[in-house]
Amino acid sequence: MPAGHLISRVTILGTGLIGGSFALALRKYTKEMHISGWDRADVVRAAHSGGAIDEAFSGELAPVLHGADLIYMALPIGVTLDLLPEIARRAPAHAIVTDACSTKVRIAQAAEELFPSGNGLFFLGGHPMAGRELAGIGHADAELFRGNTYALIGASSLQGDQRVSAFVKILEKIGARPLWLGAQQHDYGVGLASHLPQLAAVALASFLYDRLDENGLPITLAGPGLRDSLRLAGSSYSTWRDIVLTNQEVLSAALDLFARRLDDLREKLASRELEGDFDAANELYRLLHNM
Repeated sequence: MPAGHLISRVTILGTGLIGGSFALALRKYTKEMHISGWDRADVVRAAHSGGAIDEAFSGELAPVLHGADLIYMALPIGVTLDLLPEIARRAPAHAIVTDACSTKVRIAQAAEELFPSGNGLFFLGGHPMAGRELAGIGHADAELFRGNTYALIGASSLQGDQRVSAFVKILEKIGARPLWLGAQQHDYGVGLASHLPQLAAVALASFLYDRLDENGLPITLAGPGLRDSLRLAGSSYSTWRDIVLTNQEVLSAALDLFARRLDDLREKLASRELEGDFDAANELYRLLHNM
């Protein structure tokens, strides 16, 4: 990339919640950015008609990749892995390619083979720690990333690369908080902080659903606490399928440890020893709300 060249042409592959929100954030917080989107015809039309993107593409990848300075992949993990070889062949040599996938080890392994250092085209793994239980361009929001961590995969020394520096500046403009991590470190962290809570919500919701009677009990007696606890239960399996499949080892270990904690709580039901667990839970609650 020539010295002083800024990212001015962005291609977003996948214009649903994350890709659409990234486009809207670029619209709001950057200037003179040309944004192209690629997705299924109906999805990308909605992104275009809503003003998120300047040009809409579906079908062949080559036209939407042409001339791009930044290629932002907001696609499921499996689709991302399938498309990376073609992007490595067809993307402009000066471009930076990044993804927004929720697990990173498989992506990092593939990218290391497809985007060798010194080959011009550059790949930077990423994961915005932002989202909603409801997917799709209809729920996209320019403020989705504001105040939230944005994981970047690799050594922080990569910031010396002009393209990486330009992308990090964009993330900061849209309100995200960049955090540099290794791929395995990332997958372990999100396995505990994001993926385990999702599965716990699914387990609790399906457990209660199986126990509904003809009067709707027990959920007819539920207050806002249950709704708050089960917000993640509204997420679709299609969103989570690839995440679970590519982080099985971490999730399996986390579920084992969590099951032991539930056993421990059951043993304490008849005593006052639960106070310590409540104290720890209260402290974590405070930490989260002070972040």
